[in-house]
Formats: sequence, C-alpha cells, structure tokens
Amino acid sequence: MKLPWKRALQLLPAFLLTAALTATPAAADDATAARTTSSGWNDFSCRPSAAHPRPVVLVHGTLGNSIDNWLGLAPYLVQRGYCVFSLDYGQLPGVPFFHGLGPIEASARQLSAYVDRVLAATGAAEADLVGHSQGGMMPRHYLKFLGGAEKVNALIGLAPDNHGTTLNGLTWLLDQFPGAKDAISRSAPGLTDQVAGSDFLTRLNEGGDTVPGVRYTVIATKYDEVVTPYRSAFLSGPDVRNVVLQDLCSVDLSEHVAIGLLDRIAFHETANALDPAHATQTNCLSVFS
Repeated sequence: MKLPWKRALQLLPAFLLTAALTATPAAADDATAARTTSSGWNDFSCRPSAAHPRPVVLVHGTLGNSIDNWLGLAPYLVQRGYCVFSLDYGQLPGVPFFHGLGPIEASARQLSAYVDRVLAATGAAEADLVGHSQGGMMPRHYLKFLGGAEKVNALIGLAPDNHGTTLNGLTWLLDQFPGAKDAISRSAPGLTDQVAGSDFLTRLNEGGDTVPGVRYTVIATKYDEVVTPYRSAFLSGPDVRNVVLQDLCSVDLSEHVAIGLLDRIAFHETANALDPAHATQTNCLSVFS
C-alpha cells in the first residue's frame, strides 16, 4: 500500500507541468462567442478582400480556447480588414473551456478539418495560420504530415514551443518521480508531447523544421517563462524569420501569456508577417497603431 505522501509526490510534476503550461486564465461563454461572430470574427459569411485575400486561422495555446486566447489579436486583425477564424482543439472529455490537452497529432487533424471548413466557406485557396504557444508549433505537424502545406501560405508563431521546453528545468522533475510522466501522458498527453526531447517533437523536427511553400515567422520574448530557453522557439530553414520582441522594443516586458493576449507590438509584427508587402516598422510606438 502506497503512503499518501508518496502518492502526492508522484502527482507533483503533473501539477507543476499543468500550471506552467497555462496559456489563458479566463473561460469563454456563449455571449462572448456571439459577440465575436457579430464583429466579424468567426463569421463564416466573411469573404476575403483583394487587399487581404487569405482568411486567418488563430490557433490557441495549451489550456486556452478559441475565444479567450484571442480577445486582443482577433479584433485587432478584424479592424484591419481580415476574415478571422479560431478553433478549439485538443479537448478532453468532461473538461470544458481548457483545451489543447489531447494528443497533439489528433489536434493537428482537428486543425486540418477546420482549415478545410474555412477555405470552403470563404472560397480562398489558402489560409494563414497564427498560433500562440502550442498553437504555433502544432500546425507544423499539419503542414508536414497532413497535407497542410498545400493549403497554408504562412505560419506565424507567438512564443511557440517548436523544439519543446524545459520549463526552466522543471521538466527534470518528471524523471525523479516514478510513474509521473506516464500518468500525465495517459491523462493529458498534450502536455508531455511538448517536453523537450519527446517522441512527438523528435518526429516533428526530423529532417528539418520547415516544409517548402510555407513562410514562417516566429515572434519570441526574452521573458518567456514557459518556453525555455526562449530561443528553442526559433526555426531553421528557408522562408523563416525569427524575431525577438525586445529587439523591436527593448522596454517590452511581455512574457509567455502577455505576448499572445495583449501585446500590440507583437500584434503589429504579426500583421507585418501576414502582409509583408505592406509592412511598416515595428517599434515601441506600435502600441498606438
């Protein structure tokens, strides 16, 4: 019979990993979802313009959802004339609002189906993807293994964990408590899939980070406490641009959550990546743009 304190120690890494990978604190409701549709976000009657011919699909992070993760960026892009859509993925049975916890390969299949739905509704040939955290990394499985490269023009990642994370060394704890990693993998495999060196990430990054025909932009922050080291977000390959937020504005203090939720400097650089032909300089004054 296991002593209670031994059981608690076995579960400790799971609690730490779950807390550290939190992407958004709030929960969506039906009224919020209705407001997003009326404002043009998740409005499937939206038709892309000549100026912005591709719909933008927003991909939330771990423990986020299709509404809360994008309360800042989605309206920002809608105001600039984009057709903007967002999906929920990686749901676990009986767990509302907090998604991105299921197996990442299955989440990528959900993204594939959603992109098909958006393209069919808008009549566009390609979409652009913008993802935060896991949402900036997971689409790479779709692009590489599920035919997504034929349907996607660009992938922009805000603090994506492209090469996994050590969580400032906290993932080391998983190996110190027998059975902890297996317990998390069974209950929330989307968490352990993101640990540096996981089987999922090894397969994803074998043979190169990118696929032909897709433009990649990574926007990282030096103050990222979740994706560590922060440069593990960066990609290598053709058609890649890696950006450090503090190189654009040295006084920007945004960390992992803020870069996706409310940082207008990151939003401005995202807009540049979506429309590089009309890009304007991103700097500290971009908070007013």
